[in-house]
Amino acid sequence: MKGRILLVDDDQSLLKLLSMRLRSEGYEVDTADSGEVALARLRQQRPDLVLTDLRMDGMDGLSLFERIQGEWLGMPVIIMTAHGTIPDAIEATRSGVFSFLTKPIDKTTLLQTLEQALHLTRPAMLDELEAKFPTRSPRLQQTLQQARSVAAMEVNVLIRGPSGSGKSRLAAALHHSSPRRDHPFVVVNCAATPFAELEKQLLGSKAQPGLFEQARGGILFLDEIGDISASLQAKLLKVMEVLSPGQDAAPVRVISTTHRDLVAAMEEGTFREDLYYRLNVANITLPALQERSEDIPMLARHALDEVKLRHGCAAVGFAPEALAMLAKASWPGNIRQLFNLVERLAALCPSPVIGAAMVESALSGVEVAVPSFNEARAEFEKEYLIRLLRITEGNVTLAASMAGRNRTDFYKLLSRHDIEAAHFKLKG
Repeated sequence: MKGRILLVDDDQSLLKLLSMRLRSEGYEVDTADSGEVALARLRQQRPDLVLTDLRMDGMDGLSLFERIQGEWLGMPVIIMTAHGTIPDAIEATRSGVFSFLTKPIDKTTLLQTLEQALHLTRPAMLDELEAKFPTRSPRLQQTLQQARSVAAMEVNVLIRGPSGSGKSRLAAALHHSSPRRDHPFVVVNCAATPFAELEKQLLGSKAQPGLFEQARGGILFLDEIGDISASLQAKLLKVMEVLSPGQDAAPVRVISTTHRDLVAAMEEGTFREDLYYRLNVANITLPALQERSEDIPMLARHALDEVKLRHGCAAVGFAPEALAMLAKASWPGNIRQLFNLVERLAALCPSPVIGAAMVESALSGVEVAVPSFNEARAEFEKEYLIRLLRITEGNVTLAASMAGRNRTDFYKLLSRHDIEAAHFKLKG
C-alpha cells in the first residue's frame, strides 16, 4: 500500500472516479462528501494525506484545512478546484496547504503531487514501521509513534508482548529506522539456543569473538531475553556494563524482547533487577492481535498476498463473511497463528475466493473473542451498575439518581443481572 488518502468532494461522480483511479494506483482511499463528514472520518481513522475540493457547500476546503491543522498538525493537505485562480493558490499555499491542483485533474500531475507530499512529510522510519505494521488500530498507531521516537534514541530497548505479536519484526524495524541502520544487526534467539552455546556465543573466546564484539557500532538483538539462566544473566550484565551505548570501547545498543512478565520474575527472584533496568531504558509493548481485531481483515489479505507471491495459489481473496469470522476469533497465537491459518486455507482452497465454510472449518475449536452487540451491551450494563453501587456504597436511591433512572427501573436492572445492592453496603 502506497498510502492512505482521504478524498473529499461534494461531487459524487468525481468522488467515485478519483477514488477508483487512486485505488488502481495502489492507494487505500476513504471518501467524504463534505468537510463535516471528512472530520468525522479523520477521528475514526487517520489517513496519510487529505485531498479535498476547495468549493463545497458548508465547510470549504480551506476551512477544512484549518480544522485539520488545529487537530492533526503536519498532515499534508492538497486542494483541488474548478475555479482555480492565482489568489486562491496564493492563499492556500501561504496558509500551509501542500499543493493546489486545478480541475480537470491531470493524472500524471496528481500522482506526482501525491508522491511528493508523502515523501516530504513522512520520514523514512515511518515508511519502514508502517510497511511492517499496517494497521487501523489507534492503539497500535500510538505504539508505532512511540517506536519512531525510541528508534532515534541511543538507548537500550525492551520490547514486550505475547508470542507471535511481531516483536522480532519491530526490533528489525527499529534498527532500520535508527542512526545505526548501516551498522551490524546481530540476532540471537535466547529461547531456542542451549544455555552453554548461548553463553559461548555471547561472550566469545580468544579464537572466536562474541556477539557483542560482532555487533560493534550496531545493535545486538536478544530475542526472548526472559529465558536465559541466572548465571548467564550475571555474565551478560558484566559485559553490558562495559559495552553499553555511549561508551568508547565498543558501543553496542541492545534491543531485547520477551513474552514473560519480567517484573513478576524479579519479584520471584528469577530475573536480575539490575539487568532488567539496564535492558529496559526504553520499553515498547505490542498489543495482542485480539486487542486490534480491526486489523484482522487487512492482515488476512496481506498474508494471502504473501502466500501467492511465495508459492502461488488459486485463491485471490476472501468472502466478506469469511473475513468477519476471522475477525471474531480469539487468536491466542496472534499474527503468527493468523498467517499460518491463511497459508493452510490458501493451500486447500480450489477456487479464487476463500469462503466462510472453509474458514469455519479451519477455526473449529477456536474461541470467539468479539461478543455480539447484545452480549457486549449486557456486560457494559452490569459493570456500570456495579460501579454505581460501589460509588454509593449500596445506596440504591442515590445510584438510581446518578443513572438518571427511577428506583423501580433501577431495581429491575439489578434483578436482570442478579446484583444484590446489600453486598455493596459497608459493614459496621
